[in-house]
Order: sequence, then structure tokens, then C-alpha cells
Amino acid sequence: MLYPRPPPCQPFFEILCLLLSNHVYFLFSKGAQLLFRPLLNKYEKETLGNQNLYLVGASNIRLLLGAEALGLVKECNDGTMRAFTYRTRNNFKGFDDNNDTFLTMAECQFIVKHELENLRARDESMIPGYPQAKLYPGKSLLRRLLTSGIVSQVFPLHDNEALKKLEDSWYSRFPLKYQPIDHIRGYFGETIALYFGFLEYFTFALIPMAVIGLPYHLFVWEDYDRYVLLASFNLLWSTVILEVWKRGCASMTYRWGTLVMKRQFEEPRPGYHGVLGVNAVTGREEPLYPSYKRQLRVYLVSLPFVCLCLYLSLYVMMIYFRLEAWALGLHESSGSEWTGVLLYVPGILYAVVIEVMNRLYRCAAEFLTSWENHRLESAYQNHLILKVLVSLATLLITSQILNQVVESLLPYWLQRKYHVRMKRKMQALKADIDATLYEQVVLEKEMGTYLGTFDDYLELFLQFGYVSLFSCVYPLAAAFAVLNNFTEVNSDALKMCRVFKRPFSEPSSNIGVWQVAFETMSVISVVTNCALIGMSPQVSALFPESKTDLILTVVAVEHALLALKFILAFAIPDRPRHIQVKLARLEFESLEALKQQQMKLVAENLRDDSGEKGS
Repeated sequence: MLYPRPPPCQPFFEILCLLLSNHVYFLFSKGAQLLFRPLLNKYEKETLGNQNLYLVGASNIRLLLGAEALGLVKECNDGTMRAFTYRTRNNFKGFDDNNDTFLTMAECQFIVKHELENLRARDESMIPGYPQAKLYPGKSLLRRLLTSGIVSQVFPLHDNEALKKLEDSWYSRFPLKYQPIDHIRGYFGETIALYFGFLEYFTFALIPMAVIGLPYHLFVWEDYDRYVLLASFNLLWSTVILEVWKRGCASMTYRWGTLVMKRQFEEPRPGYHGVLGVNAVTGREEPLYPSYKRQLRVYLVSLPFVCLCLYLSLYVMMIYFRLEAWALGLHESSGSEWTGVLLYVPGILYAVVIEVMNRLYRCAAEFLTSWENHRLESAYQNHLILKVLVSLATLLITSQILNQVVESLLPYWLQRKYHVRMKRKMQALKADIDATLYEQVVLEKEMGTYLGTFDDYLELFLQFGYVSLFSCVYPLAAAFAVLNNFTEVNSDALKMCRVFKRPFSEPSSNIGVWQVAFETMSVISVVTNCALIGMSPQVSALFPESKTDLILTVVAVEHALLALKFILAFAIPDRPRHIQVKLARLEFESLEALKQQQMKLVAENLRDDSGEKGS
């Protein structure tokens, strides 16, 4: 089991901290072969009541074996990227038996987390000492410990020395400089690094739209000839930046090893449950859940719920329009200062109501997505994103201001106050060799938990929607987005380093379903911009007698632009040429190795057959 049997009257432990440094004093964990040790038991009753702190880690050999089991890809001495194997470890660049830096901190953390999450019950019916914590075959032990309250928190600790170096080269600099994406990846993992890479790329990609939009807004607001030019540039811009990002993302993730990492046979997510059986593809024992049951839950429960919530959001929007019209009519009839103030009330109320509705809807969407019981973490995230993307009524500027205050500034201020109180409390104790580490654990356990990149990507998605859909009507949208994102880089970096607990790392080869979402929005922008151009007085004047001809012309132009858009997307390769060559070479070498292995087996079988005949 994961843990020794505790006394029935006392909880085993309540906080599990992942510390990926090598320590001498550990407890041995059968099954995962991880290393545990209690932290500062001497002062527990004086500081935290009966809460027990445990550090979890692994030996260097265990981490290397875990890297092989997970198929982590590393660079070889010949410059190629290959899946790491312990037997051929000396063929990999930078490997040394005495070097602990071959695996990044994020990779070590991912290995330990994977081992913990994939410890599953077999014949046990309950957690020893806790009869109320029932188990069944295939149930994740760690997840059951968390849901039953035996374990209250599991989080990786910050490495203060590495974090300080990262901060000095990240958000403490002038914000116009490039971010240290590789260092972010080494510390937080690929998923976080890809978000900050996309944030930086998208911010610089917005600059051409902002540069064009500013003079257009200031000097030629009523010139609809320029209006058509801006709309046309918008259509090309929205297509090209997404295609160029895919190329840059492929180069980046190839260098990190995640582009060629085989993820199709990954382990089930911890929340996945079902009858314990054997996977027909991998031959591994894991929970199995019928696909038709999942589909029934998606289409008979989740989909109707999403449609109902969408209807409610549209209904609230109509109420807002009515209130705004009422306030405007009242102001026009009276013209007093009070009615002038009243004009802002519907917008404020609408922003607050939508923000509350979106947060409630997000909780419901997370519950439904978890209830659908998706096997892979990527499938879970994709379904969650698709649910929330149909609730885009939140006002962009209001949402950005609230998010930066609620997610960064307020938690940072509260955390600083708690840090001062904890400093005083720790100074009253007689410290031993673990006092500093113990203080760090106590401080970090009170930090907020980073819930993932969903909200961060959603904010960028809303920005892209406003710029691609409505920049022709409001050319300053791109300029405001650029200004916001320059501060967003620092505020997001601050919350990652000082506001939230260190998030668990997760390998990623791209930004996932968000790429599809952005591309879908760019297609919608073609239709929207063509409609806006068709409604302009200059274009309408060309067809004074027949509106049907106007509509047919606009539709024809729309189809032509969509065709141009797809031609551009096809003409720009998703991966640079040198990456395509390297991937093709890897595939060829894999096929050659498979052929040699098959020939070797055939030769051995022939030799055995000839030996039997001779005897």
C-alpha cells in the first residue's frame, strides 16, 4: 500500500508535500517505490496541532526508470530526440551518473505525481484504519485519500533558489523583452511554458493591428474605403498569425521532446473509474468504462444543460438591452444629472450578473465533465473548454480588471500579511535543521491553488474575438489588448511565482483545443466582417435597386475570402521543414529497427527448427 497502517484514533497524515530533492531520511513506499519522510515532527503540536507533514521524493535511479516508463523524450549525443531508456542512458546528451540535472525539476515532479496517481486498489475494500473510506478495484488510492479527507493537500514545493533565478530573468525585467520560456518550462513544465509563449507571441502579433487601427480611428473614422482595407487586412492577419504560431510551437516542443512523445497510450486520469480489466491495446490492467454510457451522459444531460444556460445568458442580455433603452429614454425626457448617472447602472449590473453567472456555470461545467468520466486528462480538458466557450457574454474589460485584482493583487497582499505573522511565530520556536523548510511548507500550504491555464487562455480568446470580429467598428480594440497584455505578462508571472502554490507540471506538445477554438473564431470573423462591409453606406449605394444582388455579392465575396483563408492555411506548413525532416528520419529509423528485430526473431526460429530436426 501507499502508506503504513495508522492507529485507528489518529489520522495518518493531512498534508503531502512533493519535494524533489534527494534526502537521506525517507520511509520506503511499496508499490510506487517512492521515498517518504516526516517533516519536523518535533514541533507539530506547537505549530499546527496534529497535522502531519510528509515529504515525498524518489531516488535518482527511480526517476530515470520512471522517465523510461513514461516515454520522456531527451536529446541524444547525435542531436536526435529519442525516448529515454535506462539501458542506453549514456547515449543521451548531458547524462552522467553523478549528475542530478539531466531531468528538469518539472520532469521529476511529473514522474513522482504519476506514480502517486496511478496507485490503484486491487483487492482492498477500504483504507486501513478508515472503514468509511471504501475502495473498489481500479480506484485511485490518492484520489480516495483526498476525497475522504485523510489527505488534505498534495502540492509540489517551490525551489527557492531556482525560483529566485527565474524571477530575476522573468517579470522583474522591462516587459517588452522576451520571456525566458525554456527556464519557465524547466521549472513549471511544458503546459505553463506554452501559455506564456503564446501570450508573448499573441501580444506582439497584435501590434500590427494596433498600429493600423490607431491612425484609422484618429483620422479616417468615416472613410469606408479604408474600412474595407482594414477588414481585408484583418482577415489575412487572423489566419497568418495562427499558422505561424503552429510552426513556432512545433519547433519549441520538438526541442523540449514533447512533440515526438508518444501520448496515445498514456495512463488514465486519476478521476477515471470503472470495472478493473485489461486494456485491449496496451495489455495493462486499468479501469474500463463503456463508451456508450459516456456518450449518453454527454448528449442527454450535459448538452441540454449547456443549451439551457446559453438561453438564460441570452435572456439576461435582452433584459440588459431593455434596461439600457429605458434608462436612455428617461434621460432624454428629463435630462437631469441623476438620470445621466443612471445610464451607467444597466451596464454595471449586467457585468456583475454575468460574472456571477459565469462562475456558477464554470462550477457546474466542471462537475458535469467529471461526471462524464473521461479516460484521458486531455479529453477531460477538451470537453470542459467546449462547454465554457459557449458562455462568452462576460464583458472583456470588466473581466480583465476583475481577474487581475482577484487572481493576483488581492491574494498577493493577503499572502504577504500571512507571511509576516508566520515569521513571528517561527521566531518564537527553537529551530532545528528543518525549521526553514518547515516554514516554507507552512507558508505554501496557505497559498491559493492554480486551477490551470483555462481562464488565461479564455481571456486571450476573448481578445482575439474582439479584435478579429469588431476591430473594423472599433479599431482601438487591438491597442487596448496590447496594453493589457504587457501588464498581463507580469501579473501572471507574479501569481505563478508568489501567489499560488507551484502547479503540477504536465507535458504538452501544443495548446490543444484552444488552437481549434482560435481557428474557428477566425472563420467566424470572415462572415462578420463581410456582413459589416455589406452594411456600409458606400457598398449599399452600389446596389440601390436590389438588395438581393447586394446579399448575393456579399455571400460570394465571403466564400472567396474563406477559400483564400483555407488556401493560406494549407500553403503555410504547420511544421518547419527541418522539423519535418527530423521526424521523418525518426520514423524511418524506427521502421528499420523493427525490421531488424523481426529478422532476428525469424533467424532464431529457423535456428531452433533446424536444431530440432537435427536431434
